[in-house]
Amino acid sequence: MKNLLKAIQIPLFLMLSLTFIYAANTNCPEALQGRWEQLGSRSVKFGMDRDEILVTAKEGFFTGLKIRVTNSALNMHKMVIHFGDGTTQDVELKNNFKAGQESRVIDLAGNRRVITKVVFWYDTKNARQTKAVVELWGKH
Repeated sequence: MKNLLKAIQIPLFLMLSLTFIYAANTNCPEALQGRWEQLGSRSVKFGMDRDEILVTAKEGFFTGLKIRVTNSALNMHKMVIHFGDGTTQDVELKNNFKAGQESRVIDLAGNRRVITKVVFWYDTKNARQTKAVVELWGKH
């Protein structure tokens, strides 16, 4: 009997481990997959410009980012994410955002990372004379 118990311990452990790993990676409610936090926002000028949003280490580690544009349209060219270890990640966006739109989720290289700042390059052709607002959101 003892030999039988020892023989099934390892396969049972492996089966339970694989079940847990599979369940953790399936479609779960968003609340279980990390929370979103607004890291900052900028009211953008008309024409071609560049802006930075500073993020501090106290805000924690992040696995992804997204951009939300409000108030007016904006043509986003690219963004550069600066990490706590001094490395950067270039993200080519080339998106025309309408007011109220947001970007796809941008996965961070290396998964859980401390972000020090994010730099945006964009332009606006605003006929309504309403400044767009760019919001940066981070996923924990």
